Amino acid sequence: MMRYWYEGFIGLRYLRASPKRGSVSLIAGIAIAGLALGVAVLIVVLSVMNGFEDVLRTRILSLTAHATISGLQGRIQDWRPDLAQLEHFPGVAGAAPYIQEQGMLIHGEKSSGVLLRGIVPESEDAVVDLQPHLLSGRMSDLVAGRYGVILGQALAEELGAKVGDRVVLLVAMGDVTPVGVIPRMRAFQVTGILSIGMYEYDRRIAIVAMQDAAKLLRMGDEVSGIRLKLADMYAAPRLSRAAAVALGGNLQVQDWTVEHENFFRSISITKRILFVVLSLMVAVAAFNIVSTMVMVVKSKRRDIAILRTFGSSPRSILTVFVVQGSLIGLLGIAVGVLLGVLVAVNLQELVHALEGIVGFKFLDARVYFMSDLPARVRTTDVVRICGFAFVLACLSTLYPAARAARLLPAESLRND
Repeated sequence: MMRYWYEGFIGLRYLRASPKRGSVSLIAGIAIAGLALGVAVLIVVLSVMNGFEDVLRTRILSLTAHATISGLQGRIQDWRPDLAQLEHFPGVAGAAPYIQEQGMLIHGEKSSGVLLRGIVPESEDAVVDLQPHLLSGRMSDLVAGRYGVILGQALAEELGAKVGDRVVLLVAMGDVTPVGVIPRMRAFQVTGILSIGMYEYDRRIAIVAMQDAAKLLRMGDEVSGIRLKLADMYAAPRLSRAAAVALGGNLQVQDWTVEHENFFRSISITKRILFVVLSLMVAVAAFNIVSTMVMVVKSKRRDIAILRTFGSSPRSILTVFVVQGSLIGLLGIAVGVLLGVLVAVNLQELVHALEGIVGFKFLDARVYFMSDLPARVRTTDVVRICGFAFVLACLSTLYPAARAARLLPAESLRND
């Protein structure tokens, strides 16, 4: 125990520029700063990717269901018994019918393509809760026969429409007349504005009462499908298919993992690539410990010779410098984790402050699907980064420590 204590004590003392001052030496400080910067950057970047993935999933699922079951031809005729059966199916927390179709909205001289979605407000609450995302109006304003519509915020801004304005909705299905095919159209009154926080949805979503959509599309009592909310969203592929089989099959099944697969796969691939690339930065900072330790060994040749003269073994000398290098690594990692977590936790405030200084936004919602830069620090990522950096730091000490252990006392004293 005493032997290991004295080796650790000497290794700690070698970190100091002078026993009297007690400050970390300049070269060790540079190595610590480099490793801390690499670890902090890696934590911040991975936290941003985690936050981006979490927010993207939350916002997508705030408007879309965990799974949908629709007819092979895009319609389900006798859907009420199916709805009742799905509401009691194990693992299904809620179910609601819907009608969905592409269309075009016209307001004044402006027009825009939209994704028309017809819902039953009372049933829709069992699948997704849209009320918190309404900037104005209520879901209960969508009363059958009144032809009200709730627009996405970006869509409303594009059309210049406000609550109370009337817009004209056109659908591709037309009526045959002597003068040709005339698209079906209907005037709707804007009753609310919806903001999910994702430009892709806010720019094209238009929600109406399901009965009004059915009349416009002349679907009668048919629906496009049934949307499901599941107790375990990650079991969506298995549960949705089991539910479709229970209904007799001949149905089309789609869940959120398939519908938005490209989003989450691209995030996962990007995260792996960034980890590999930024790990090289940590590796460079860790290997900087090699040059630091080589300089320390060279400056401590006389001390090494004295220790060997007093009976220290080469293994003890090796341990002294391994301890010193490991301490440099631990200090760098600790500072890096502290800095990285602090930046990640306060990243949005820092970004907003920087945007105010430079005068433009770094994130365009039309490109990145969101205007904020969220960050989620995950313990597993921090542990993985710390383990990777510490292993590299320890490996970086082996060569200089081995050189120190091979120094001969007579040659070191003679050269001095």
